[in-house]
Amino acid sequence: MATIFTRIAKGEIPSYKVAENEEYYAFLDISPLAPGHTLVIPKNVEDDYIFNLDEATYEGLWAFARKVALAVKAAVPCKRVGVAVLGMEVPHTHIHLVPLQTEGDLDFRKEKPQVGEEEMKNIAASILKEYEKL
Repeated sequence: MATIFTRIAKGEIPSYKVAENEEYYAFLDISPLAPGHTLVIPKNVEDDYIFNLDEATYEGLWAFARKVALAVKAAVPCKRVGVAVLGMEVPHTHIHLVPLQTEGDLDFRKEKPQVGEEEMKNIAASILKEYEKL
């Protein structure tokens, strides 16, 4: 059975898409640490551990994530875009890109902000616009 992230990438489950190409997909986290918190996944590989990826997929994922992070930084007011790879919640490799003001903003245990649907749509559109410029 396909993971929830595979189903999102295939369009079977709605998401706030911020970037996509043939092999990778990026979308807003619906339980973000900060507005603009984005998840980046390989579309065709469901392994849950990033270091199990073949070299080409691994390198391609990071190259795609870099471009998405540049778009997030341009679209969302922040000092930096933090990166985390945990892979504990969903059995599908994913990179978290989190807009940061401080290092503490990358704490997954903290209370998460409430981000409404309209704000999510606007953020996704802004990041996609910046991504398409790159």
